[in-house]
Amino acid sequence: MEKVLIVTGGSRGIGAATARLAAARGYAVCVNYLRNEAAASAVVREISDGGGKAIAVAGDVGEEADVIRLFERVDAALGLVTALVNNAGILETQTRVEHMDSARLHRVLAVNVVGSFLCAREAVRRMSNRHGGAGGAIVNVSSAASRLGSPNEYVDYAAAKGAIDTFTLGLAKEVAAEGIRVNAVRPGFIYTDIHASGGEPRRIDRVKSSVPMQRGGQAEEVARAILWLLSDEASFTTGALVDVAGGR
Repeated sequence: MEKVLIVTGGSRGIGAATARLAAARGYAVCVNYLRNEAAASAVVREISDGGGKAIAVAGDVGEEADVIRLFERVDAALGLVTALVNNAGILETQTRVEHMDSARLHRVLAVNVVGSFLCAREAVRRMSNRHGGAGGAIVNVSSAASRLGSPNEYVDYAAAKGAIDTFTLGLAKEVAAEGIRVNAVRPGFIYTDIHASGGEPRRIDRVKSSVPMQRGGQAEEVARAILWLLSDEASFTTGALVDVAGGR
């Protein structure tokens, strides 16, 4: 049975690194993206040039219709999904809670939390042996922010990732007997483009001295942890929250 992986938010950063590494390890990969078609296409092209199989599919994971269409497209083009990485996430501009409006909170929660639930729902419907599936693995991309709170910057994002931690634990127990493993990685300060969305592109250079290893991480370092959790090497691991944060 072919290994089929969906990576949400797969056009850049941790998602793109995960898609590339997964393809190198034999997965057919769907690179989901929101707007940056050129970046997603570049990831697909790199995979194809290396002899792998990949497609790019646009869709907002916070919109139920888009998630359904994403999975149906993968069903038709690659086959039933066997692995899902819930990586899509957004930040808003750094600010204190007292300045956050309802629209911002709804945006952050829709992508970071609702999107992960919707994608996991569609994956479980295809993977679970209760529905005739052959099993599979889900990895949610949380954040060390869920432990630290991100005061004065992204308390909303940190709270959303706290929800992902709890979601991971609950779903893991819910589907453990159905052939599905569910785990999460919690990256720390990683060099990716997401920090520009918060208004500080060089944020990692400012905060890296607070990391015991005295550096920021690379997207590929997180991708390696994700691929381990997806693999049979982690066959007895479910409900785990794996910190990839340099000791912070």
